[in-house]
Amino acid sequence: MSGRLSLAFLGCGFITSVHSRHLRRCRDVIIPSYASRDELKAKSFAARYGGRQSYDGYQSALADPTIDAVVIAVPPKFHLDLTLEALKAGKHVLVEKPAFVTSRDYETVQAARDRANRVVLVGENDHYKPLAVCLRRLLREDTIGEMVFANITTLVKRFKAVNDWRNNPAMAGGDAFFEEGIHWLHLANSLGPNITSARGYRPKLSQAGQDVRPKSMMISFRYDNNAVGALFYSREIPSLFRGLRLSKLFGRDGIISFESNGAFVLVRGRGLPELYFPGFRDIRGYQAMYRDFAAAIRNECEPEMNLERALLDQRLIEEIYSSDEAIDE
Repeated sequence: MSGRLSLAFLGCGFITSVHSRHLRRCRDVIIPSYASRDELKAKSFAARYGGRQSYDGYQSALADPTIDAVVIAVPPKFHLDLTLEALKAGKHVLVEKPAFVTSRDYETVQAARDRANRVVLVGENDHYKPLAVCLRRLLREDTIGEMVFANITTLVKRFKAVNDWRNNPAMAGGDAFFEEGIHWLHLANSLGPNITSARGYRPKLSQAGQDVRPKSMMISFRYDNNAVGALFYSREIPSLFRGLRLSKLFGRDGIISFESNGAFVLVRGRGLPELYFPGFRDIRGYQAMYRDFAAAIRNECEPEMNLERALLDQRLIEEIYSSDEAIDE
């Protein structure tokens, strides 16, 4: 790759809008284009976000030799087939998370990636956000000593419309925790110690409203350093300011308290309490993710959020959903 990465979005929905807004700060390394089954939508996105080109259909973008890479930004049901098509066409791939529905799908893509000698990055922007980077550094520096507990909370009352594809398990690959909660599971699993076992506990399903998915899950887990933890996930419980919530990491020498979205981190360790503001400019990590993608392609190396790392999360997800407490309703 010489010059800027020429990247085409396959799909022009809500998540492509989110990515495109953050990409405005990465124009020194990436220039986007847009492909949709609706040609007018692709043209609209290209005009709105300064796209180089628009395409009538995904195959048109895949056939363009000037496109270096694609972003798979459609519902999870279509991720596997489009990823394999893109690799066969010689494109590097960034695939939205959840990337694939099963571990076997990941293994299929690993083989295709290796045959094509291309980069595949799983779009786990939470891996790159300043909060995650800060927490990993604090634990690496032994700020709170030997970790004992992790308590991660992500609660908000945010329902999907009845016609939203996320309300269709066949399109989304699963319920709310599978489709969106996997980001928070990755945060818990990327702190430094790795989760070795996990179990899910689902409360009784509410029959009220139009968002019919199971929307709450509690996960218990154990790390390879023998610390234990819990993740409280819900998209049906009100929270302060529609999303403000507090999580904690407990060690034998102190406690790290942090706002789950990354607004602040408070460390009470061996010395005086310290307050950190990890960073607001790229608070969700999209810019760092895209820069890692471009650098991996340019330097012919693996990105941080590669298939192997994402597969660890997928195997935990499968373990969680195989537990009786997670599937009983």
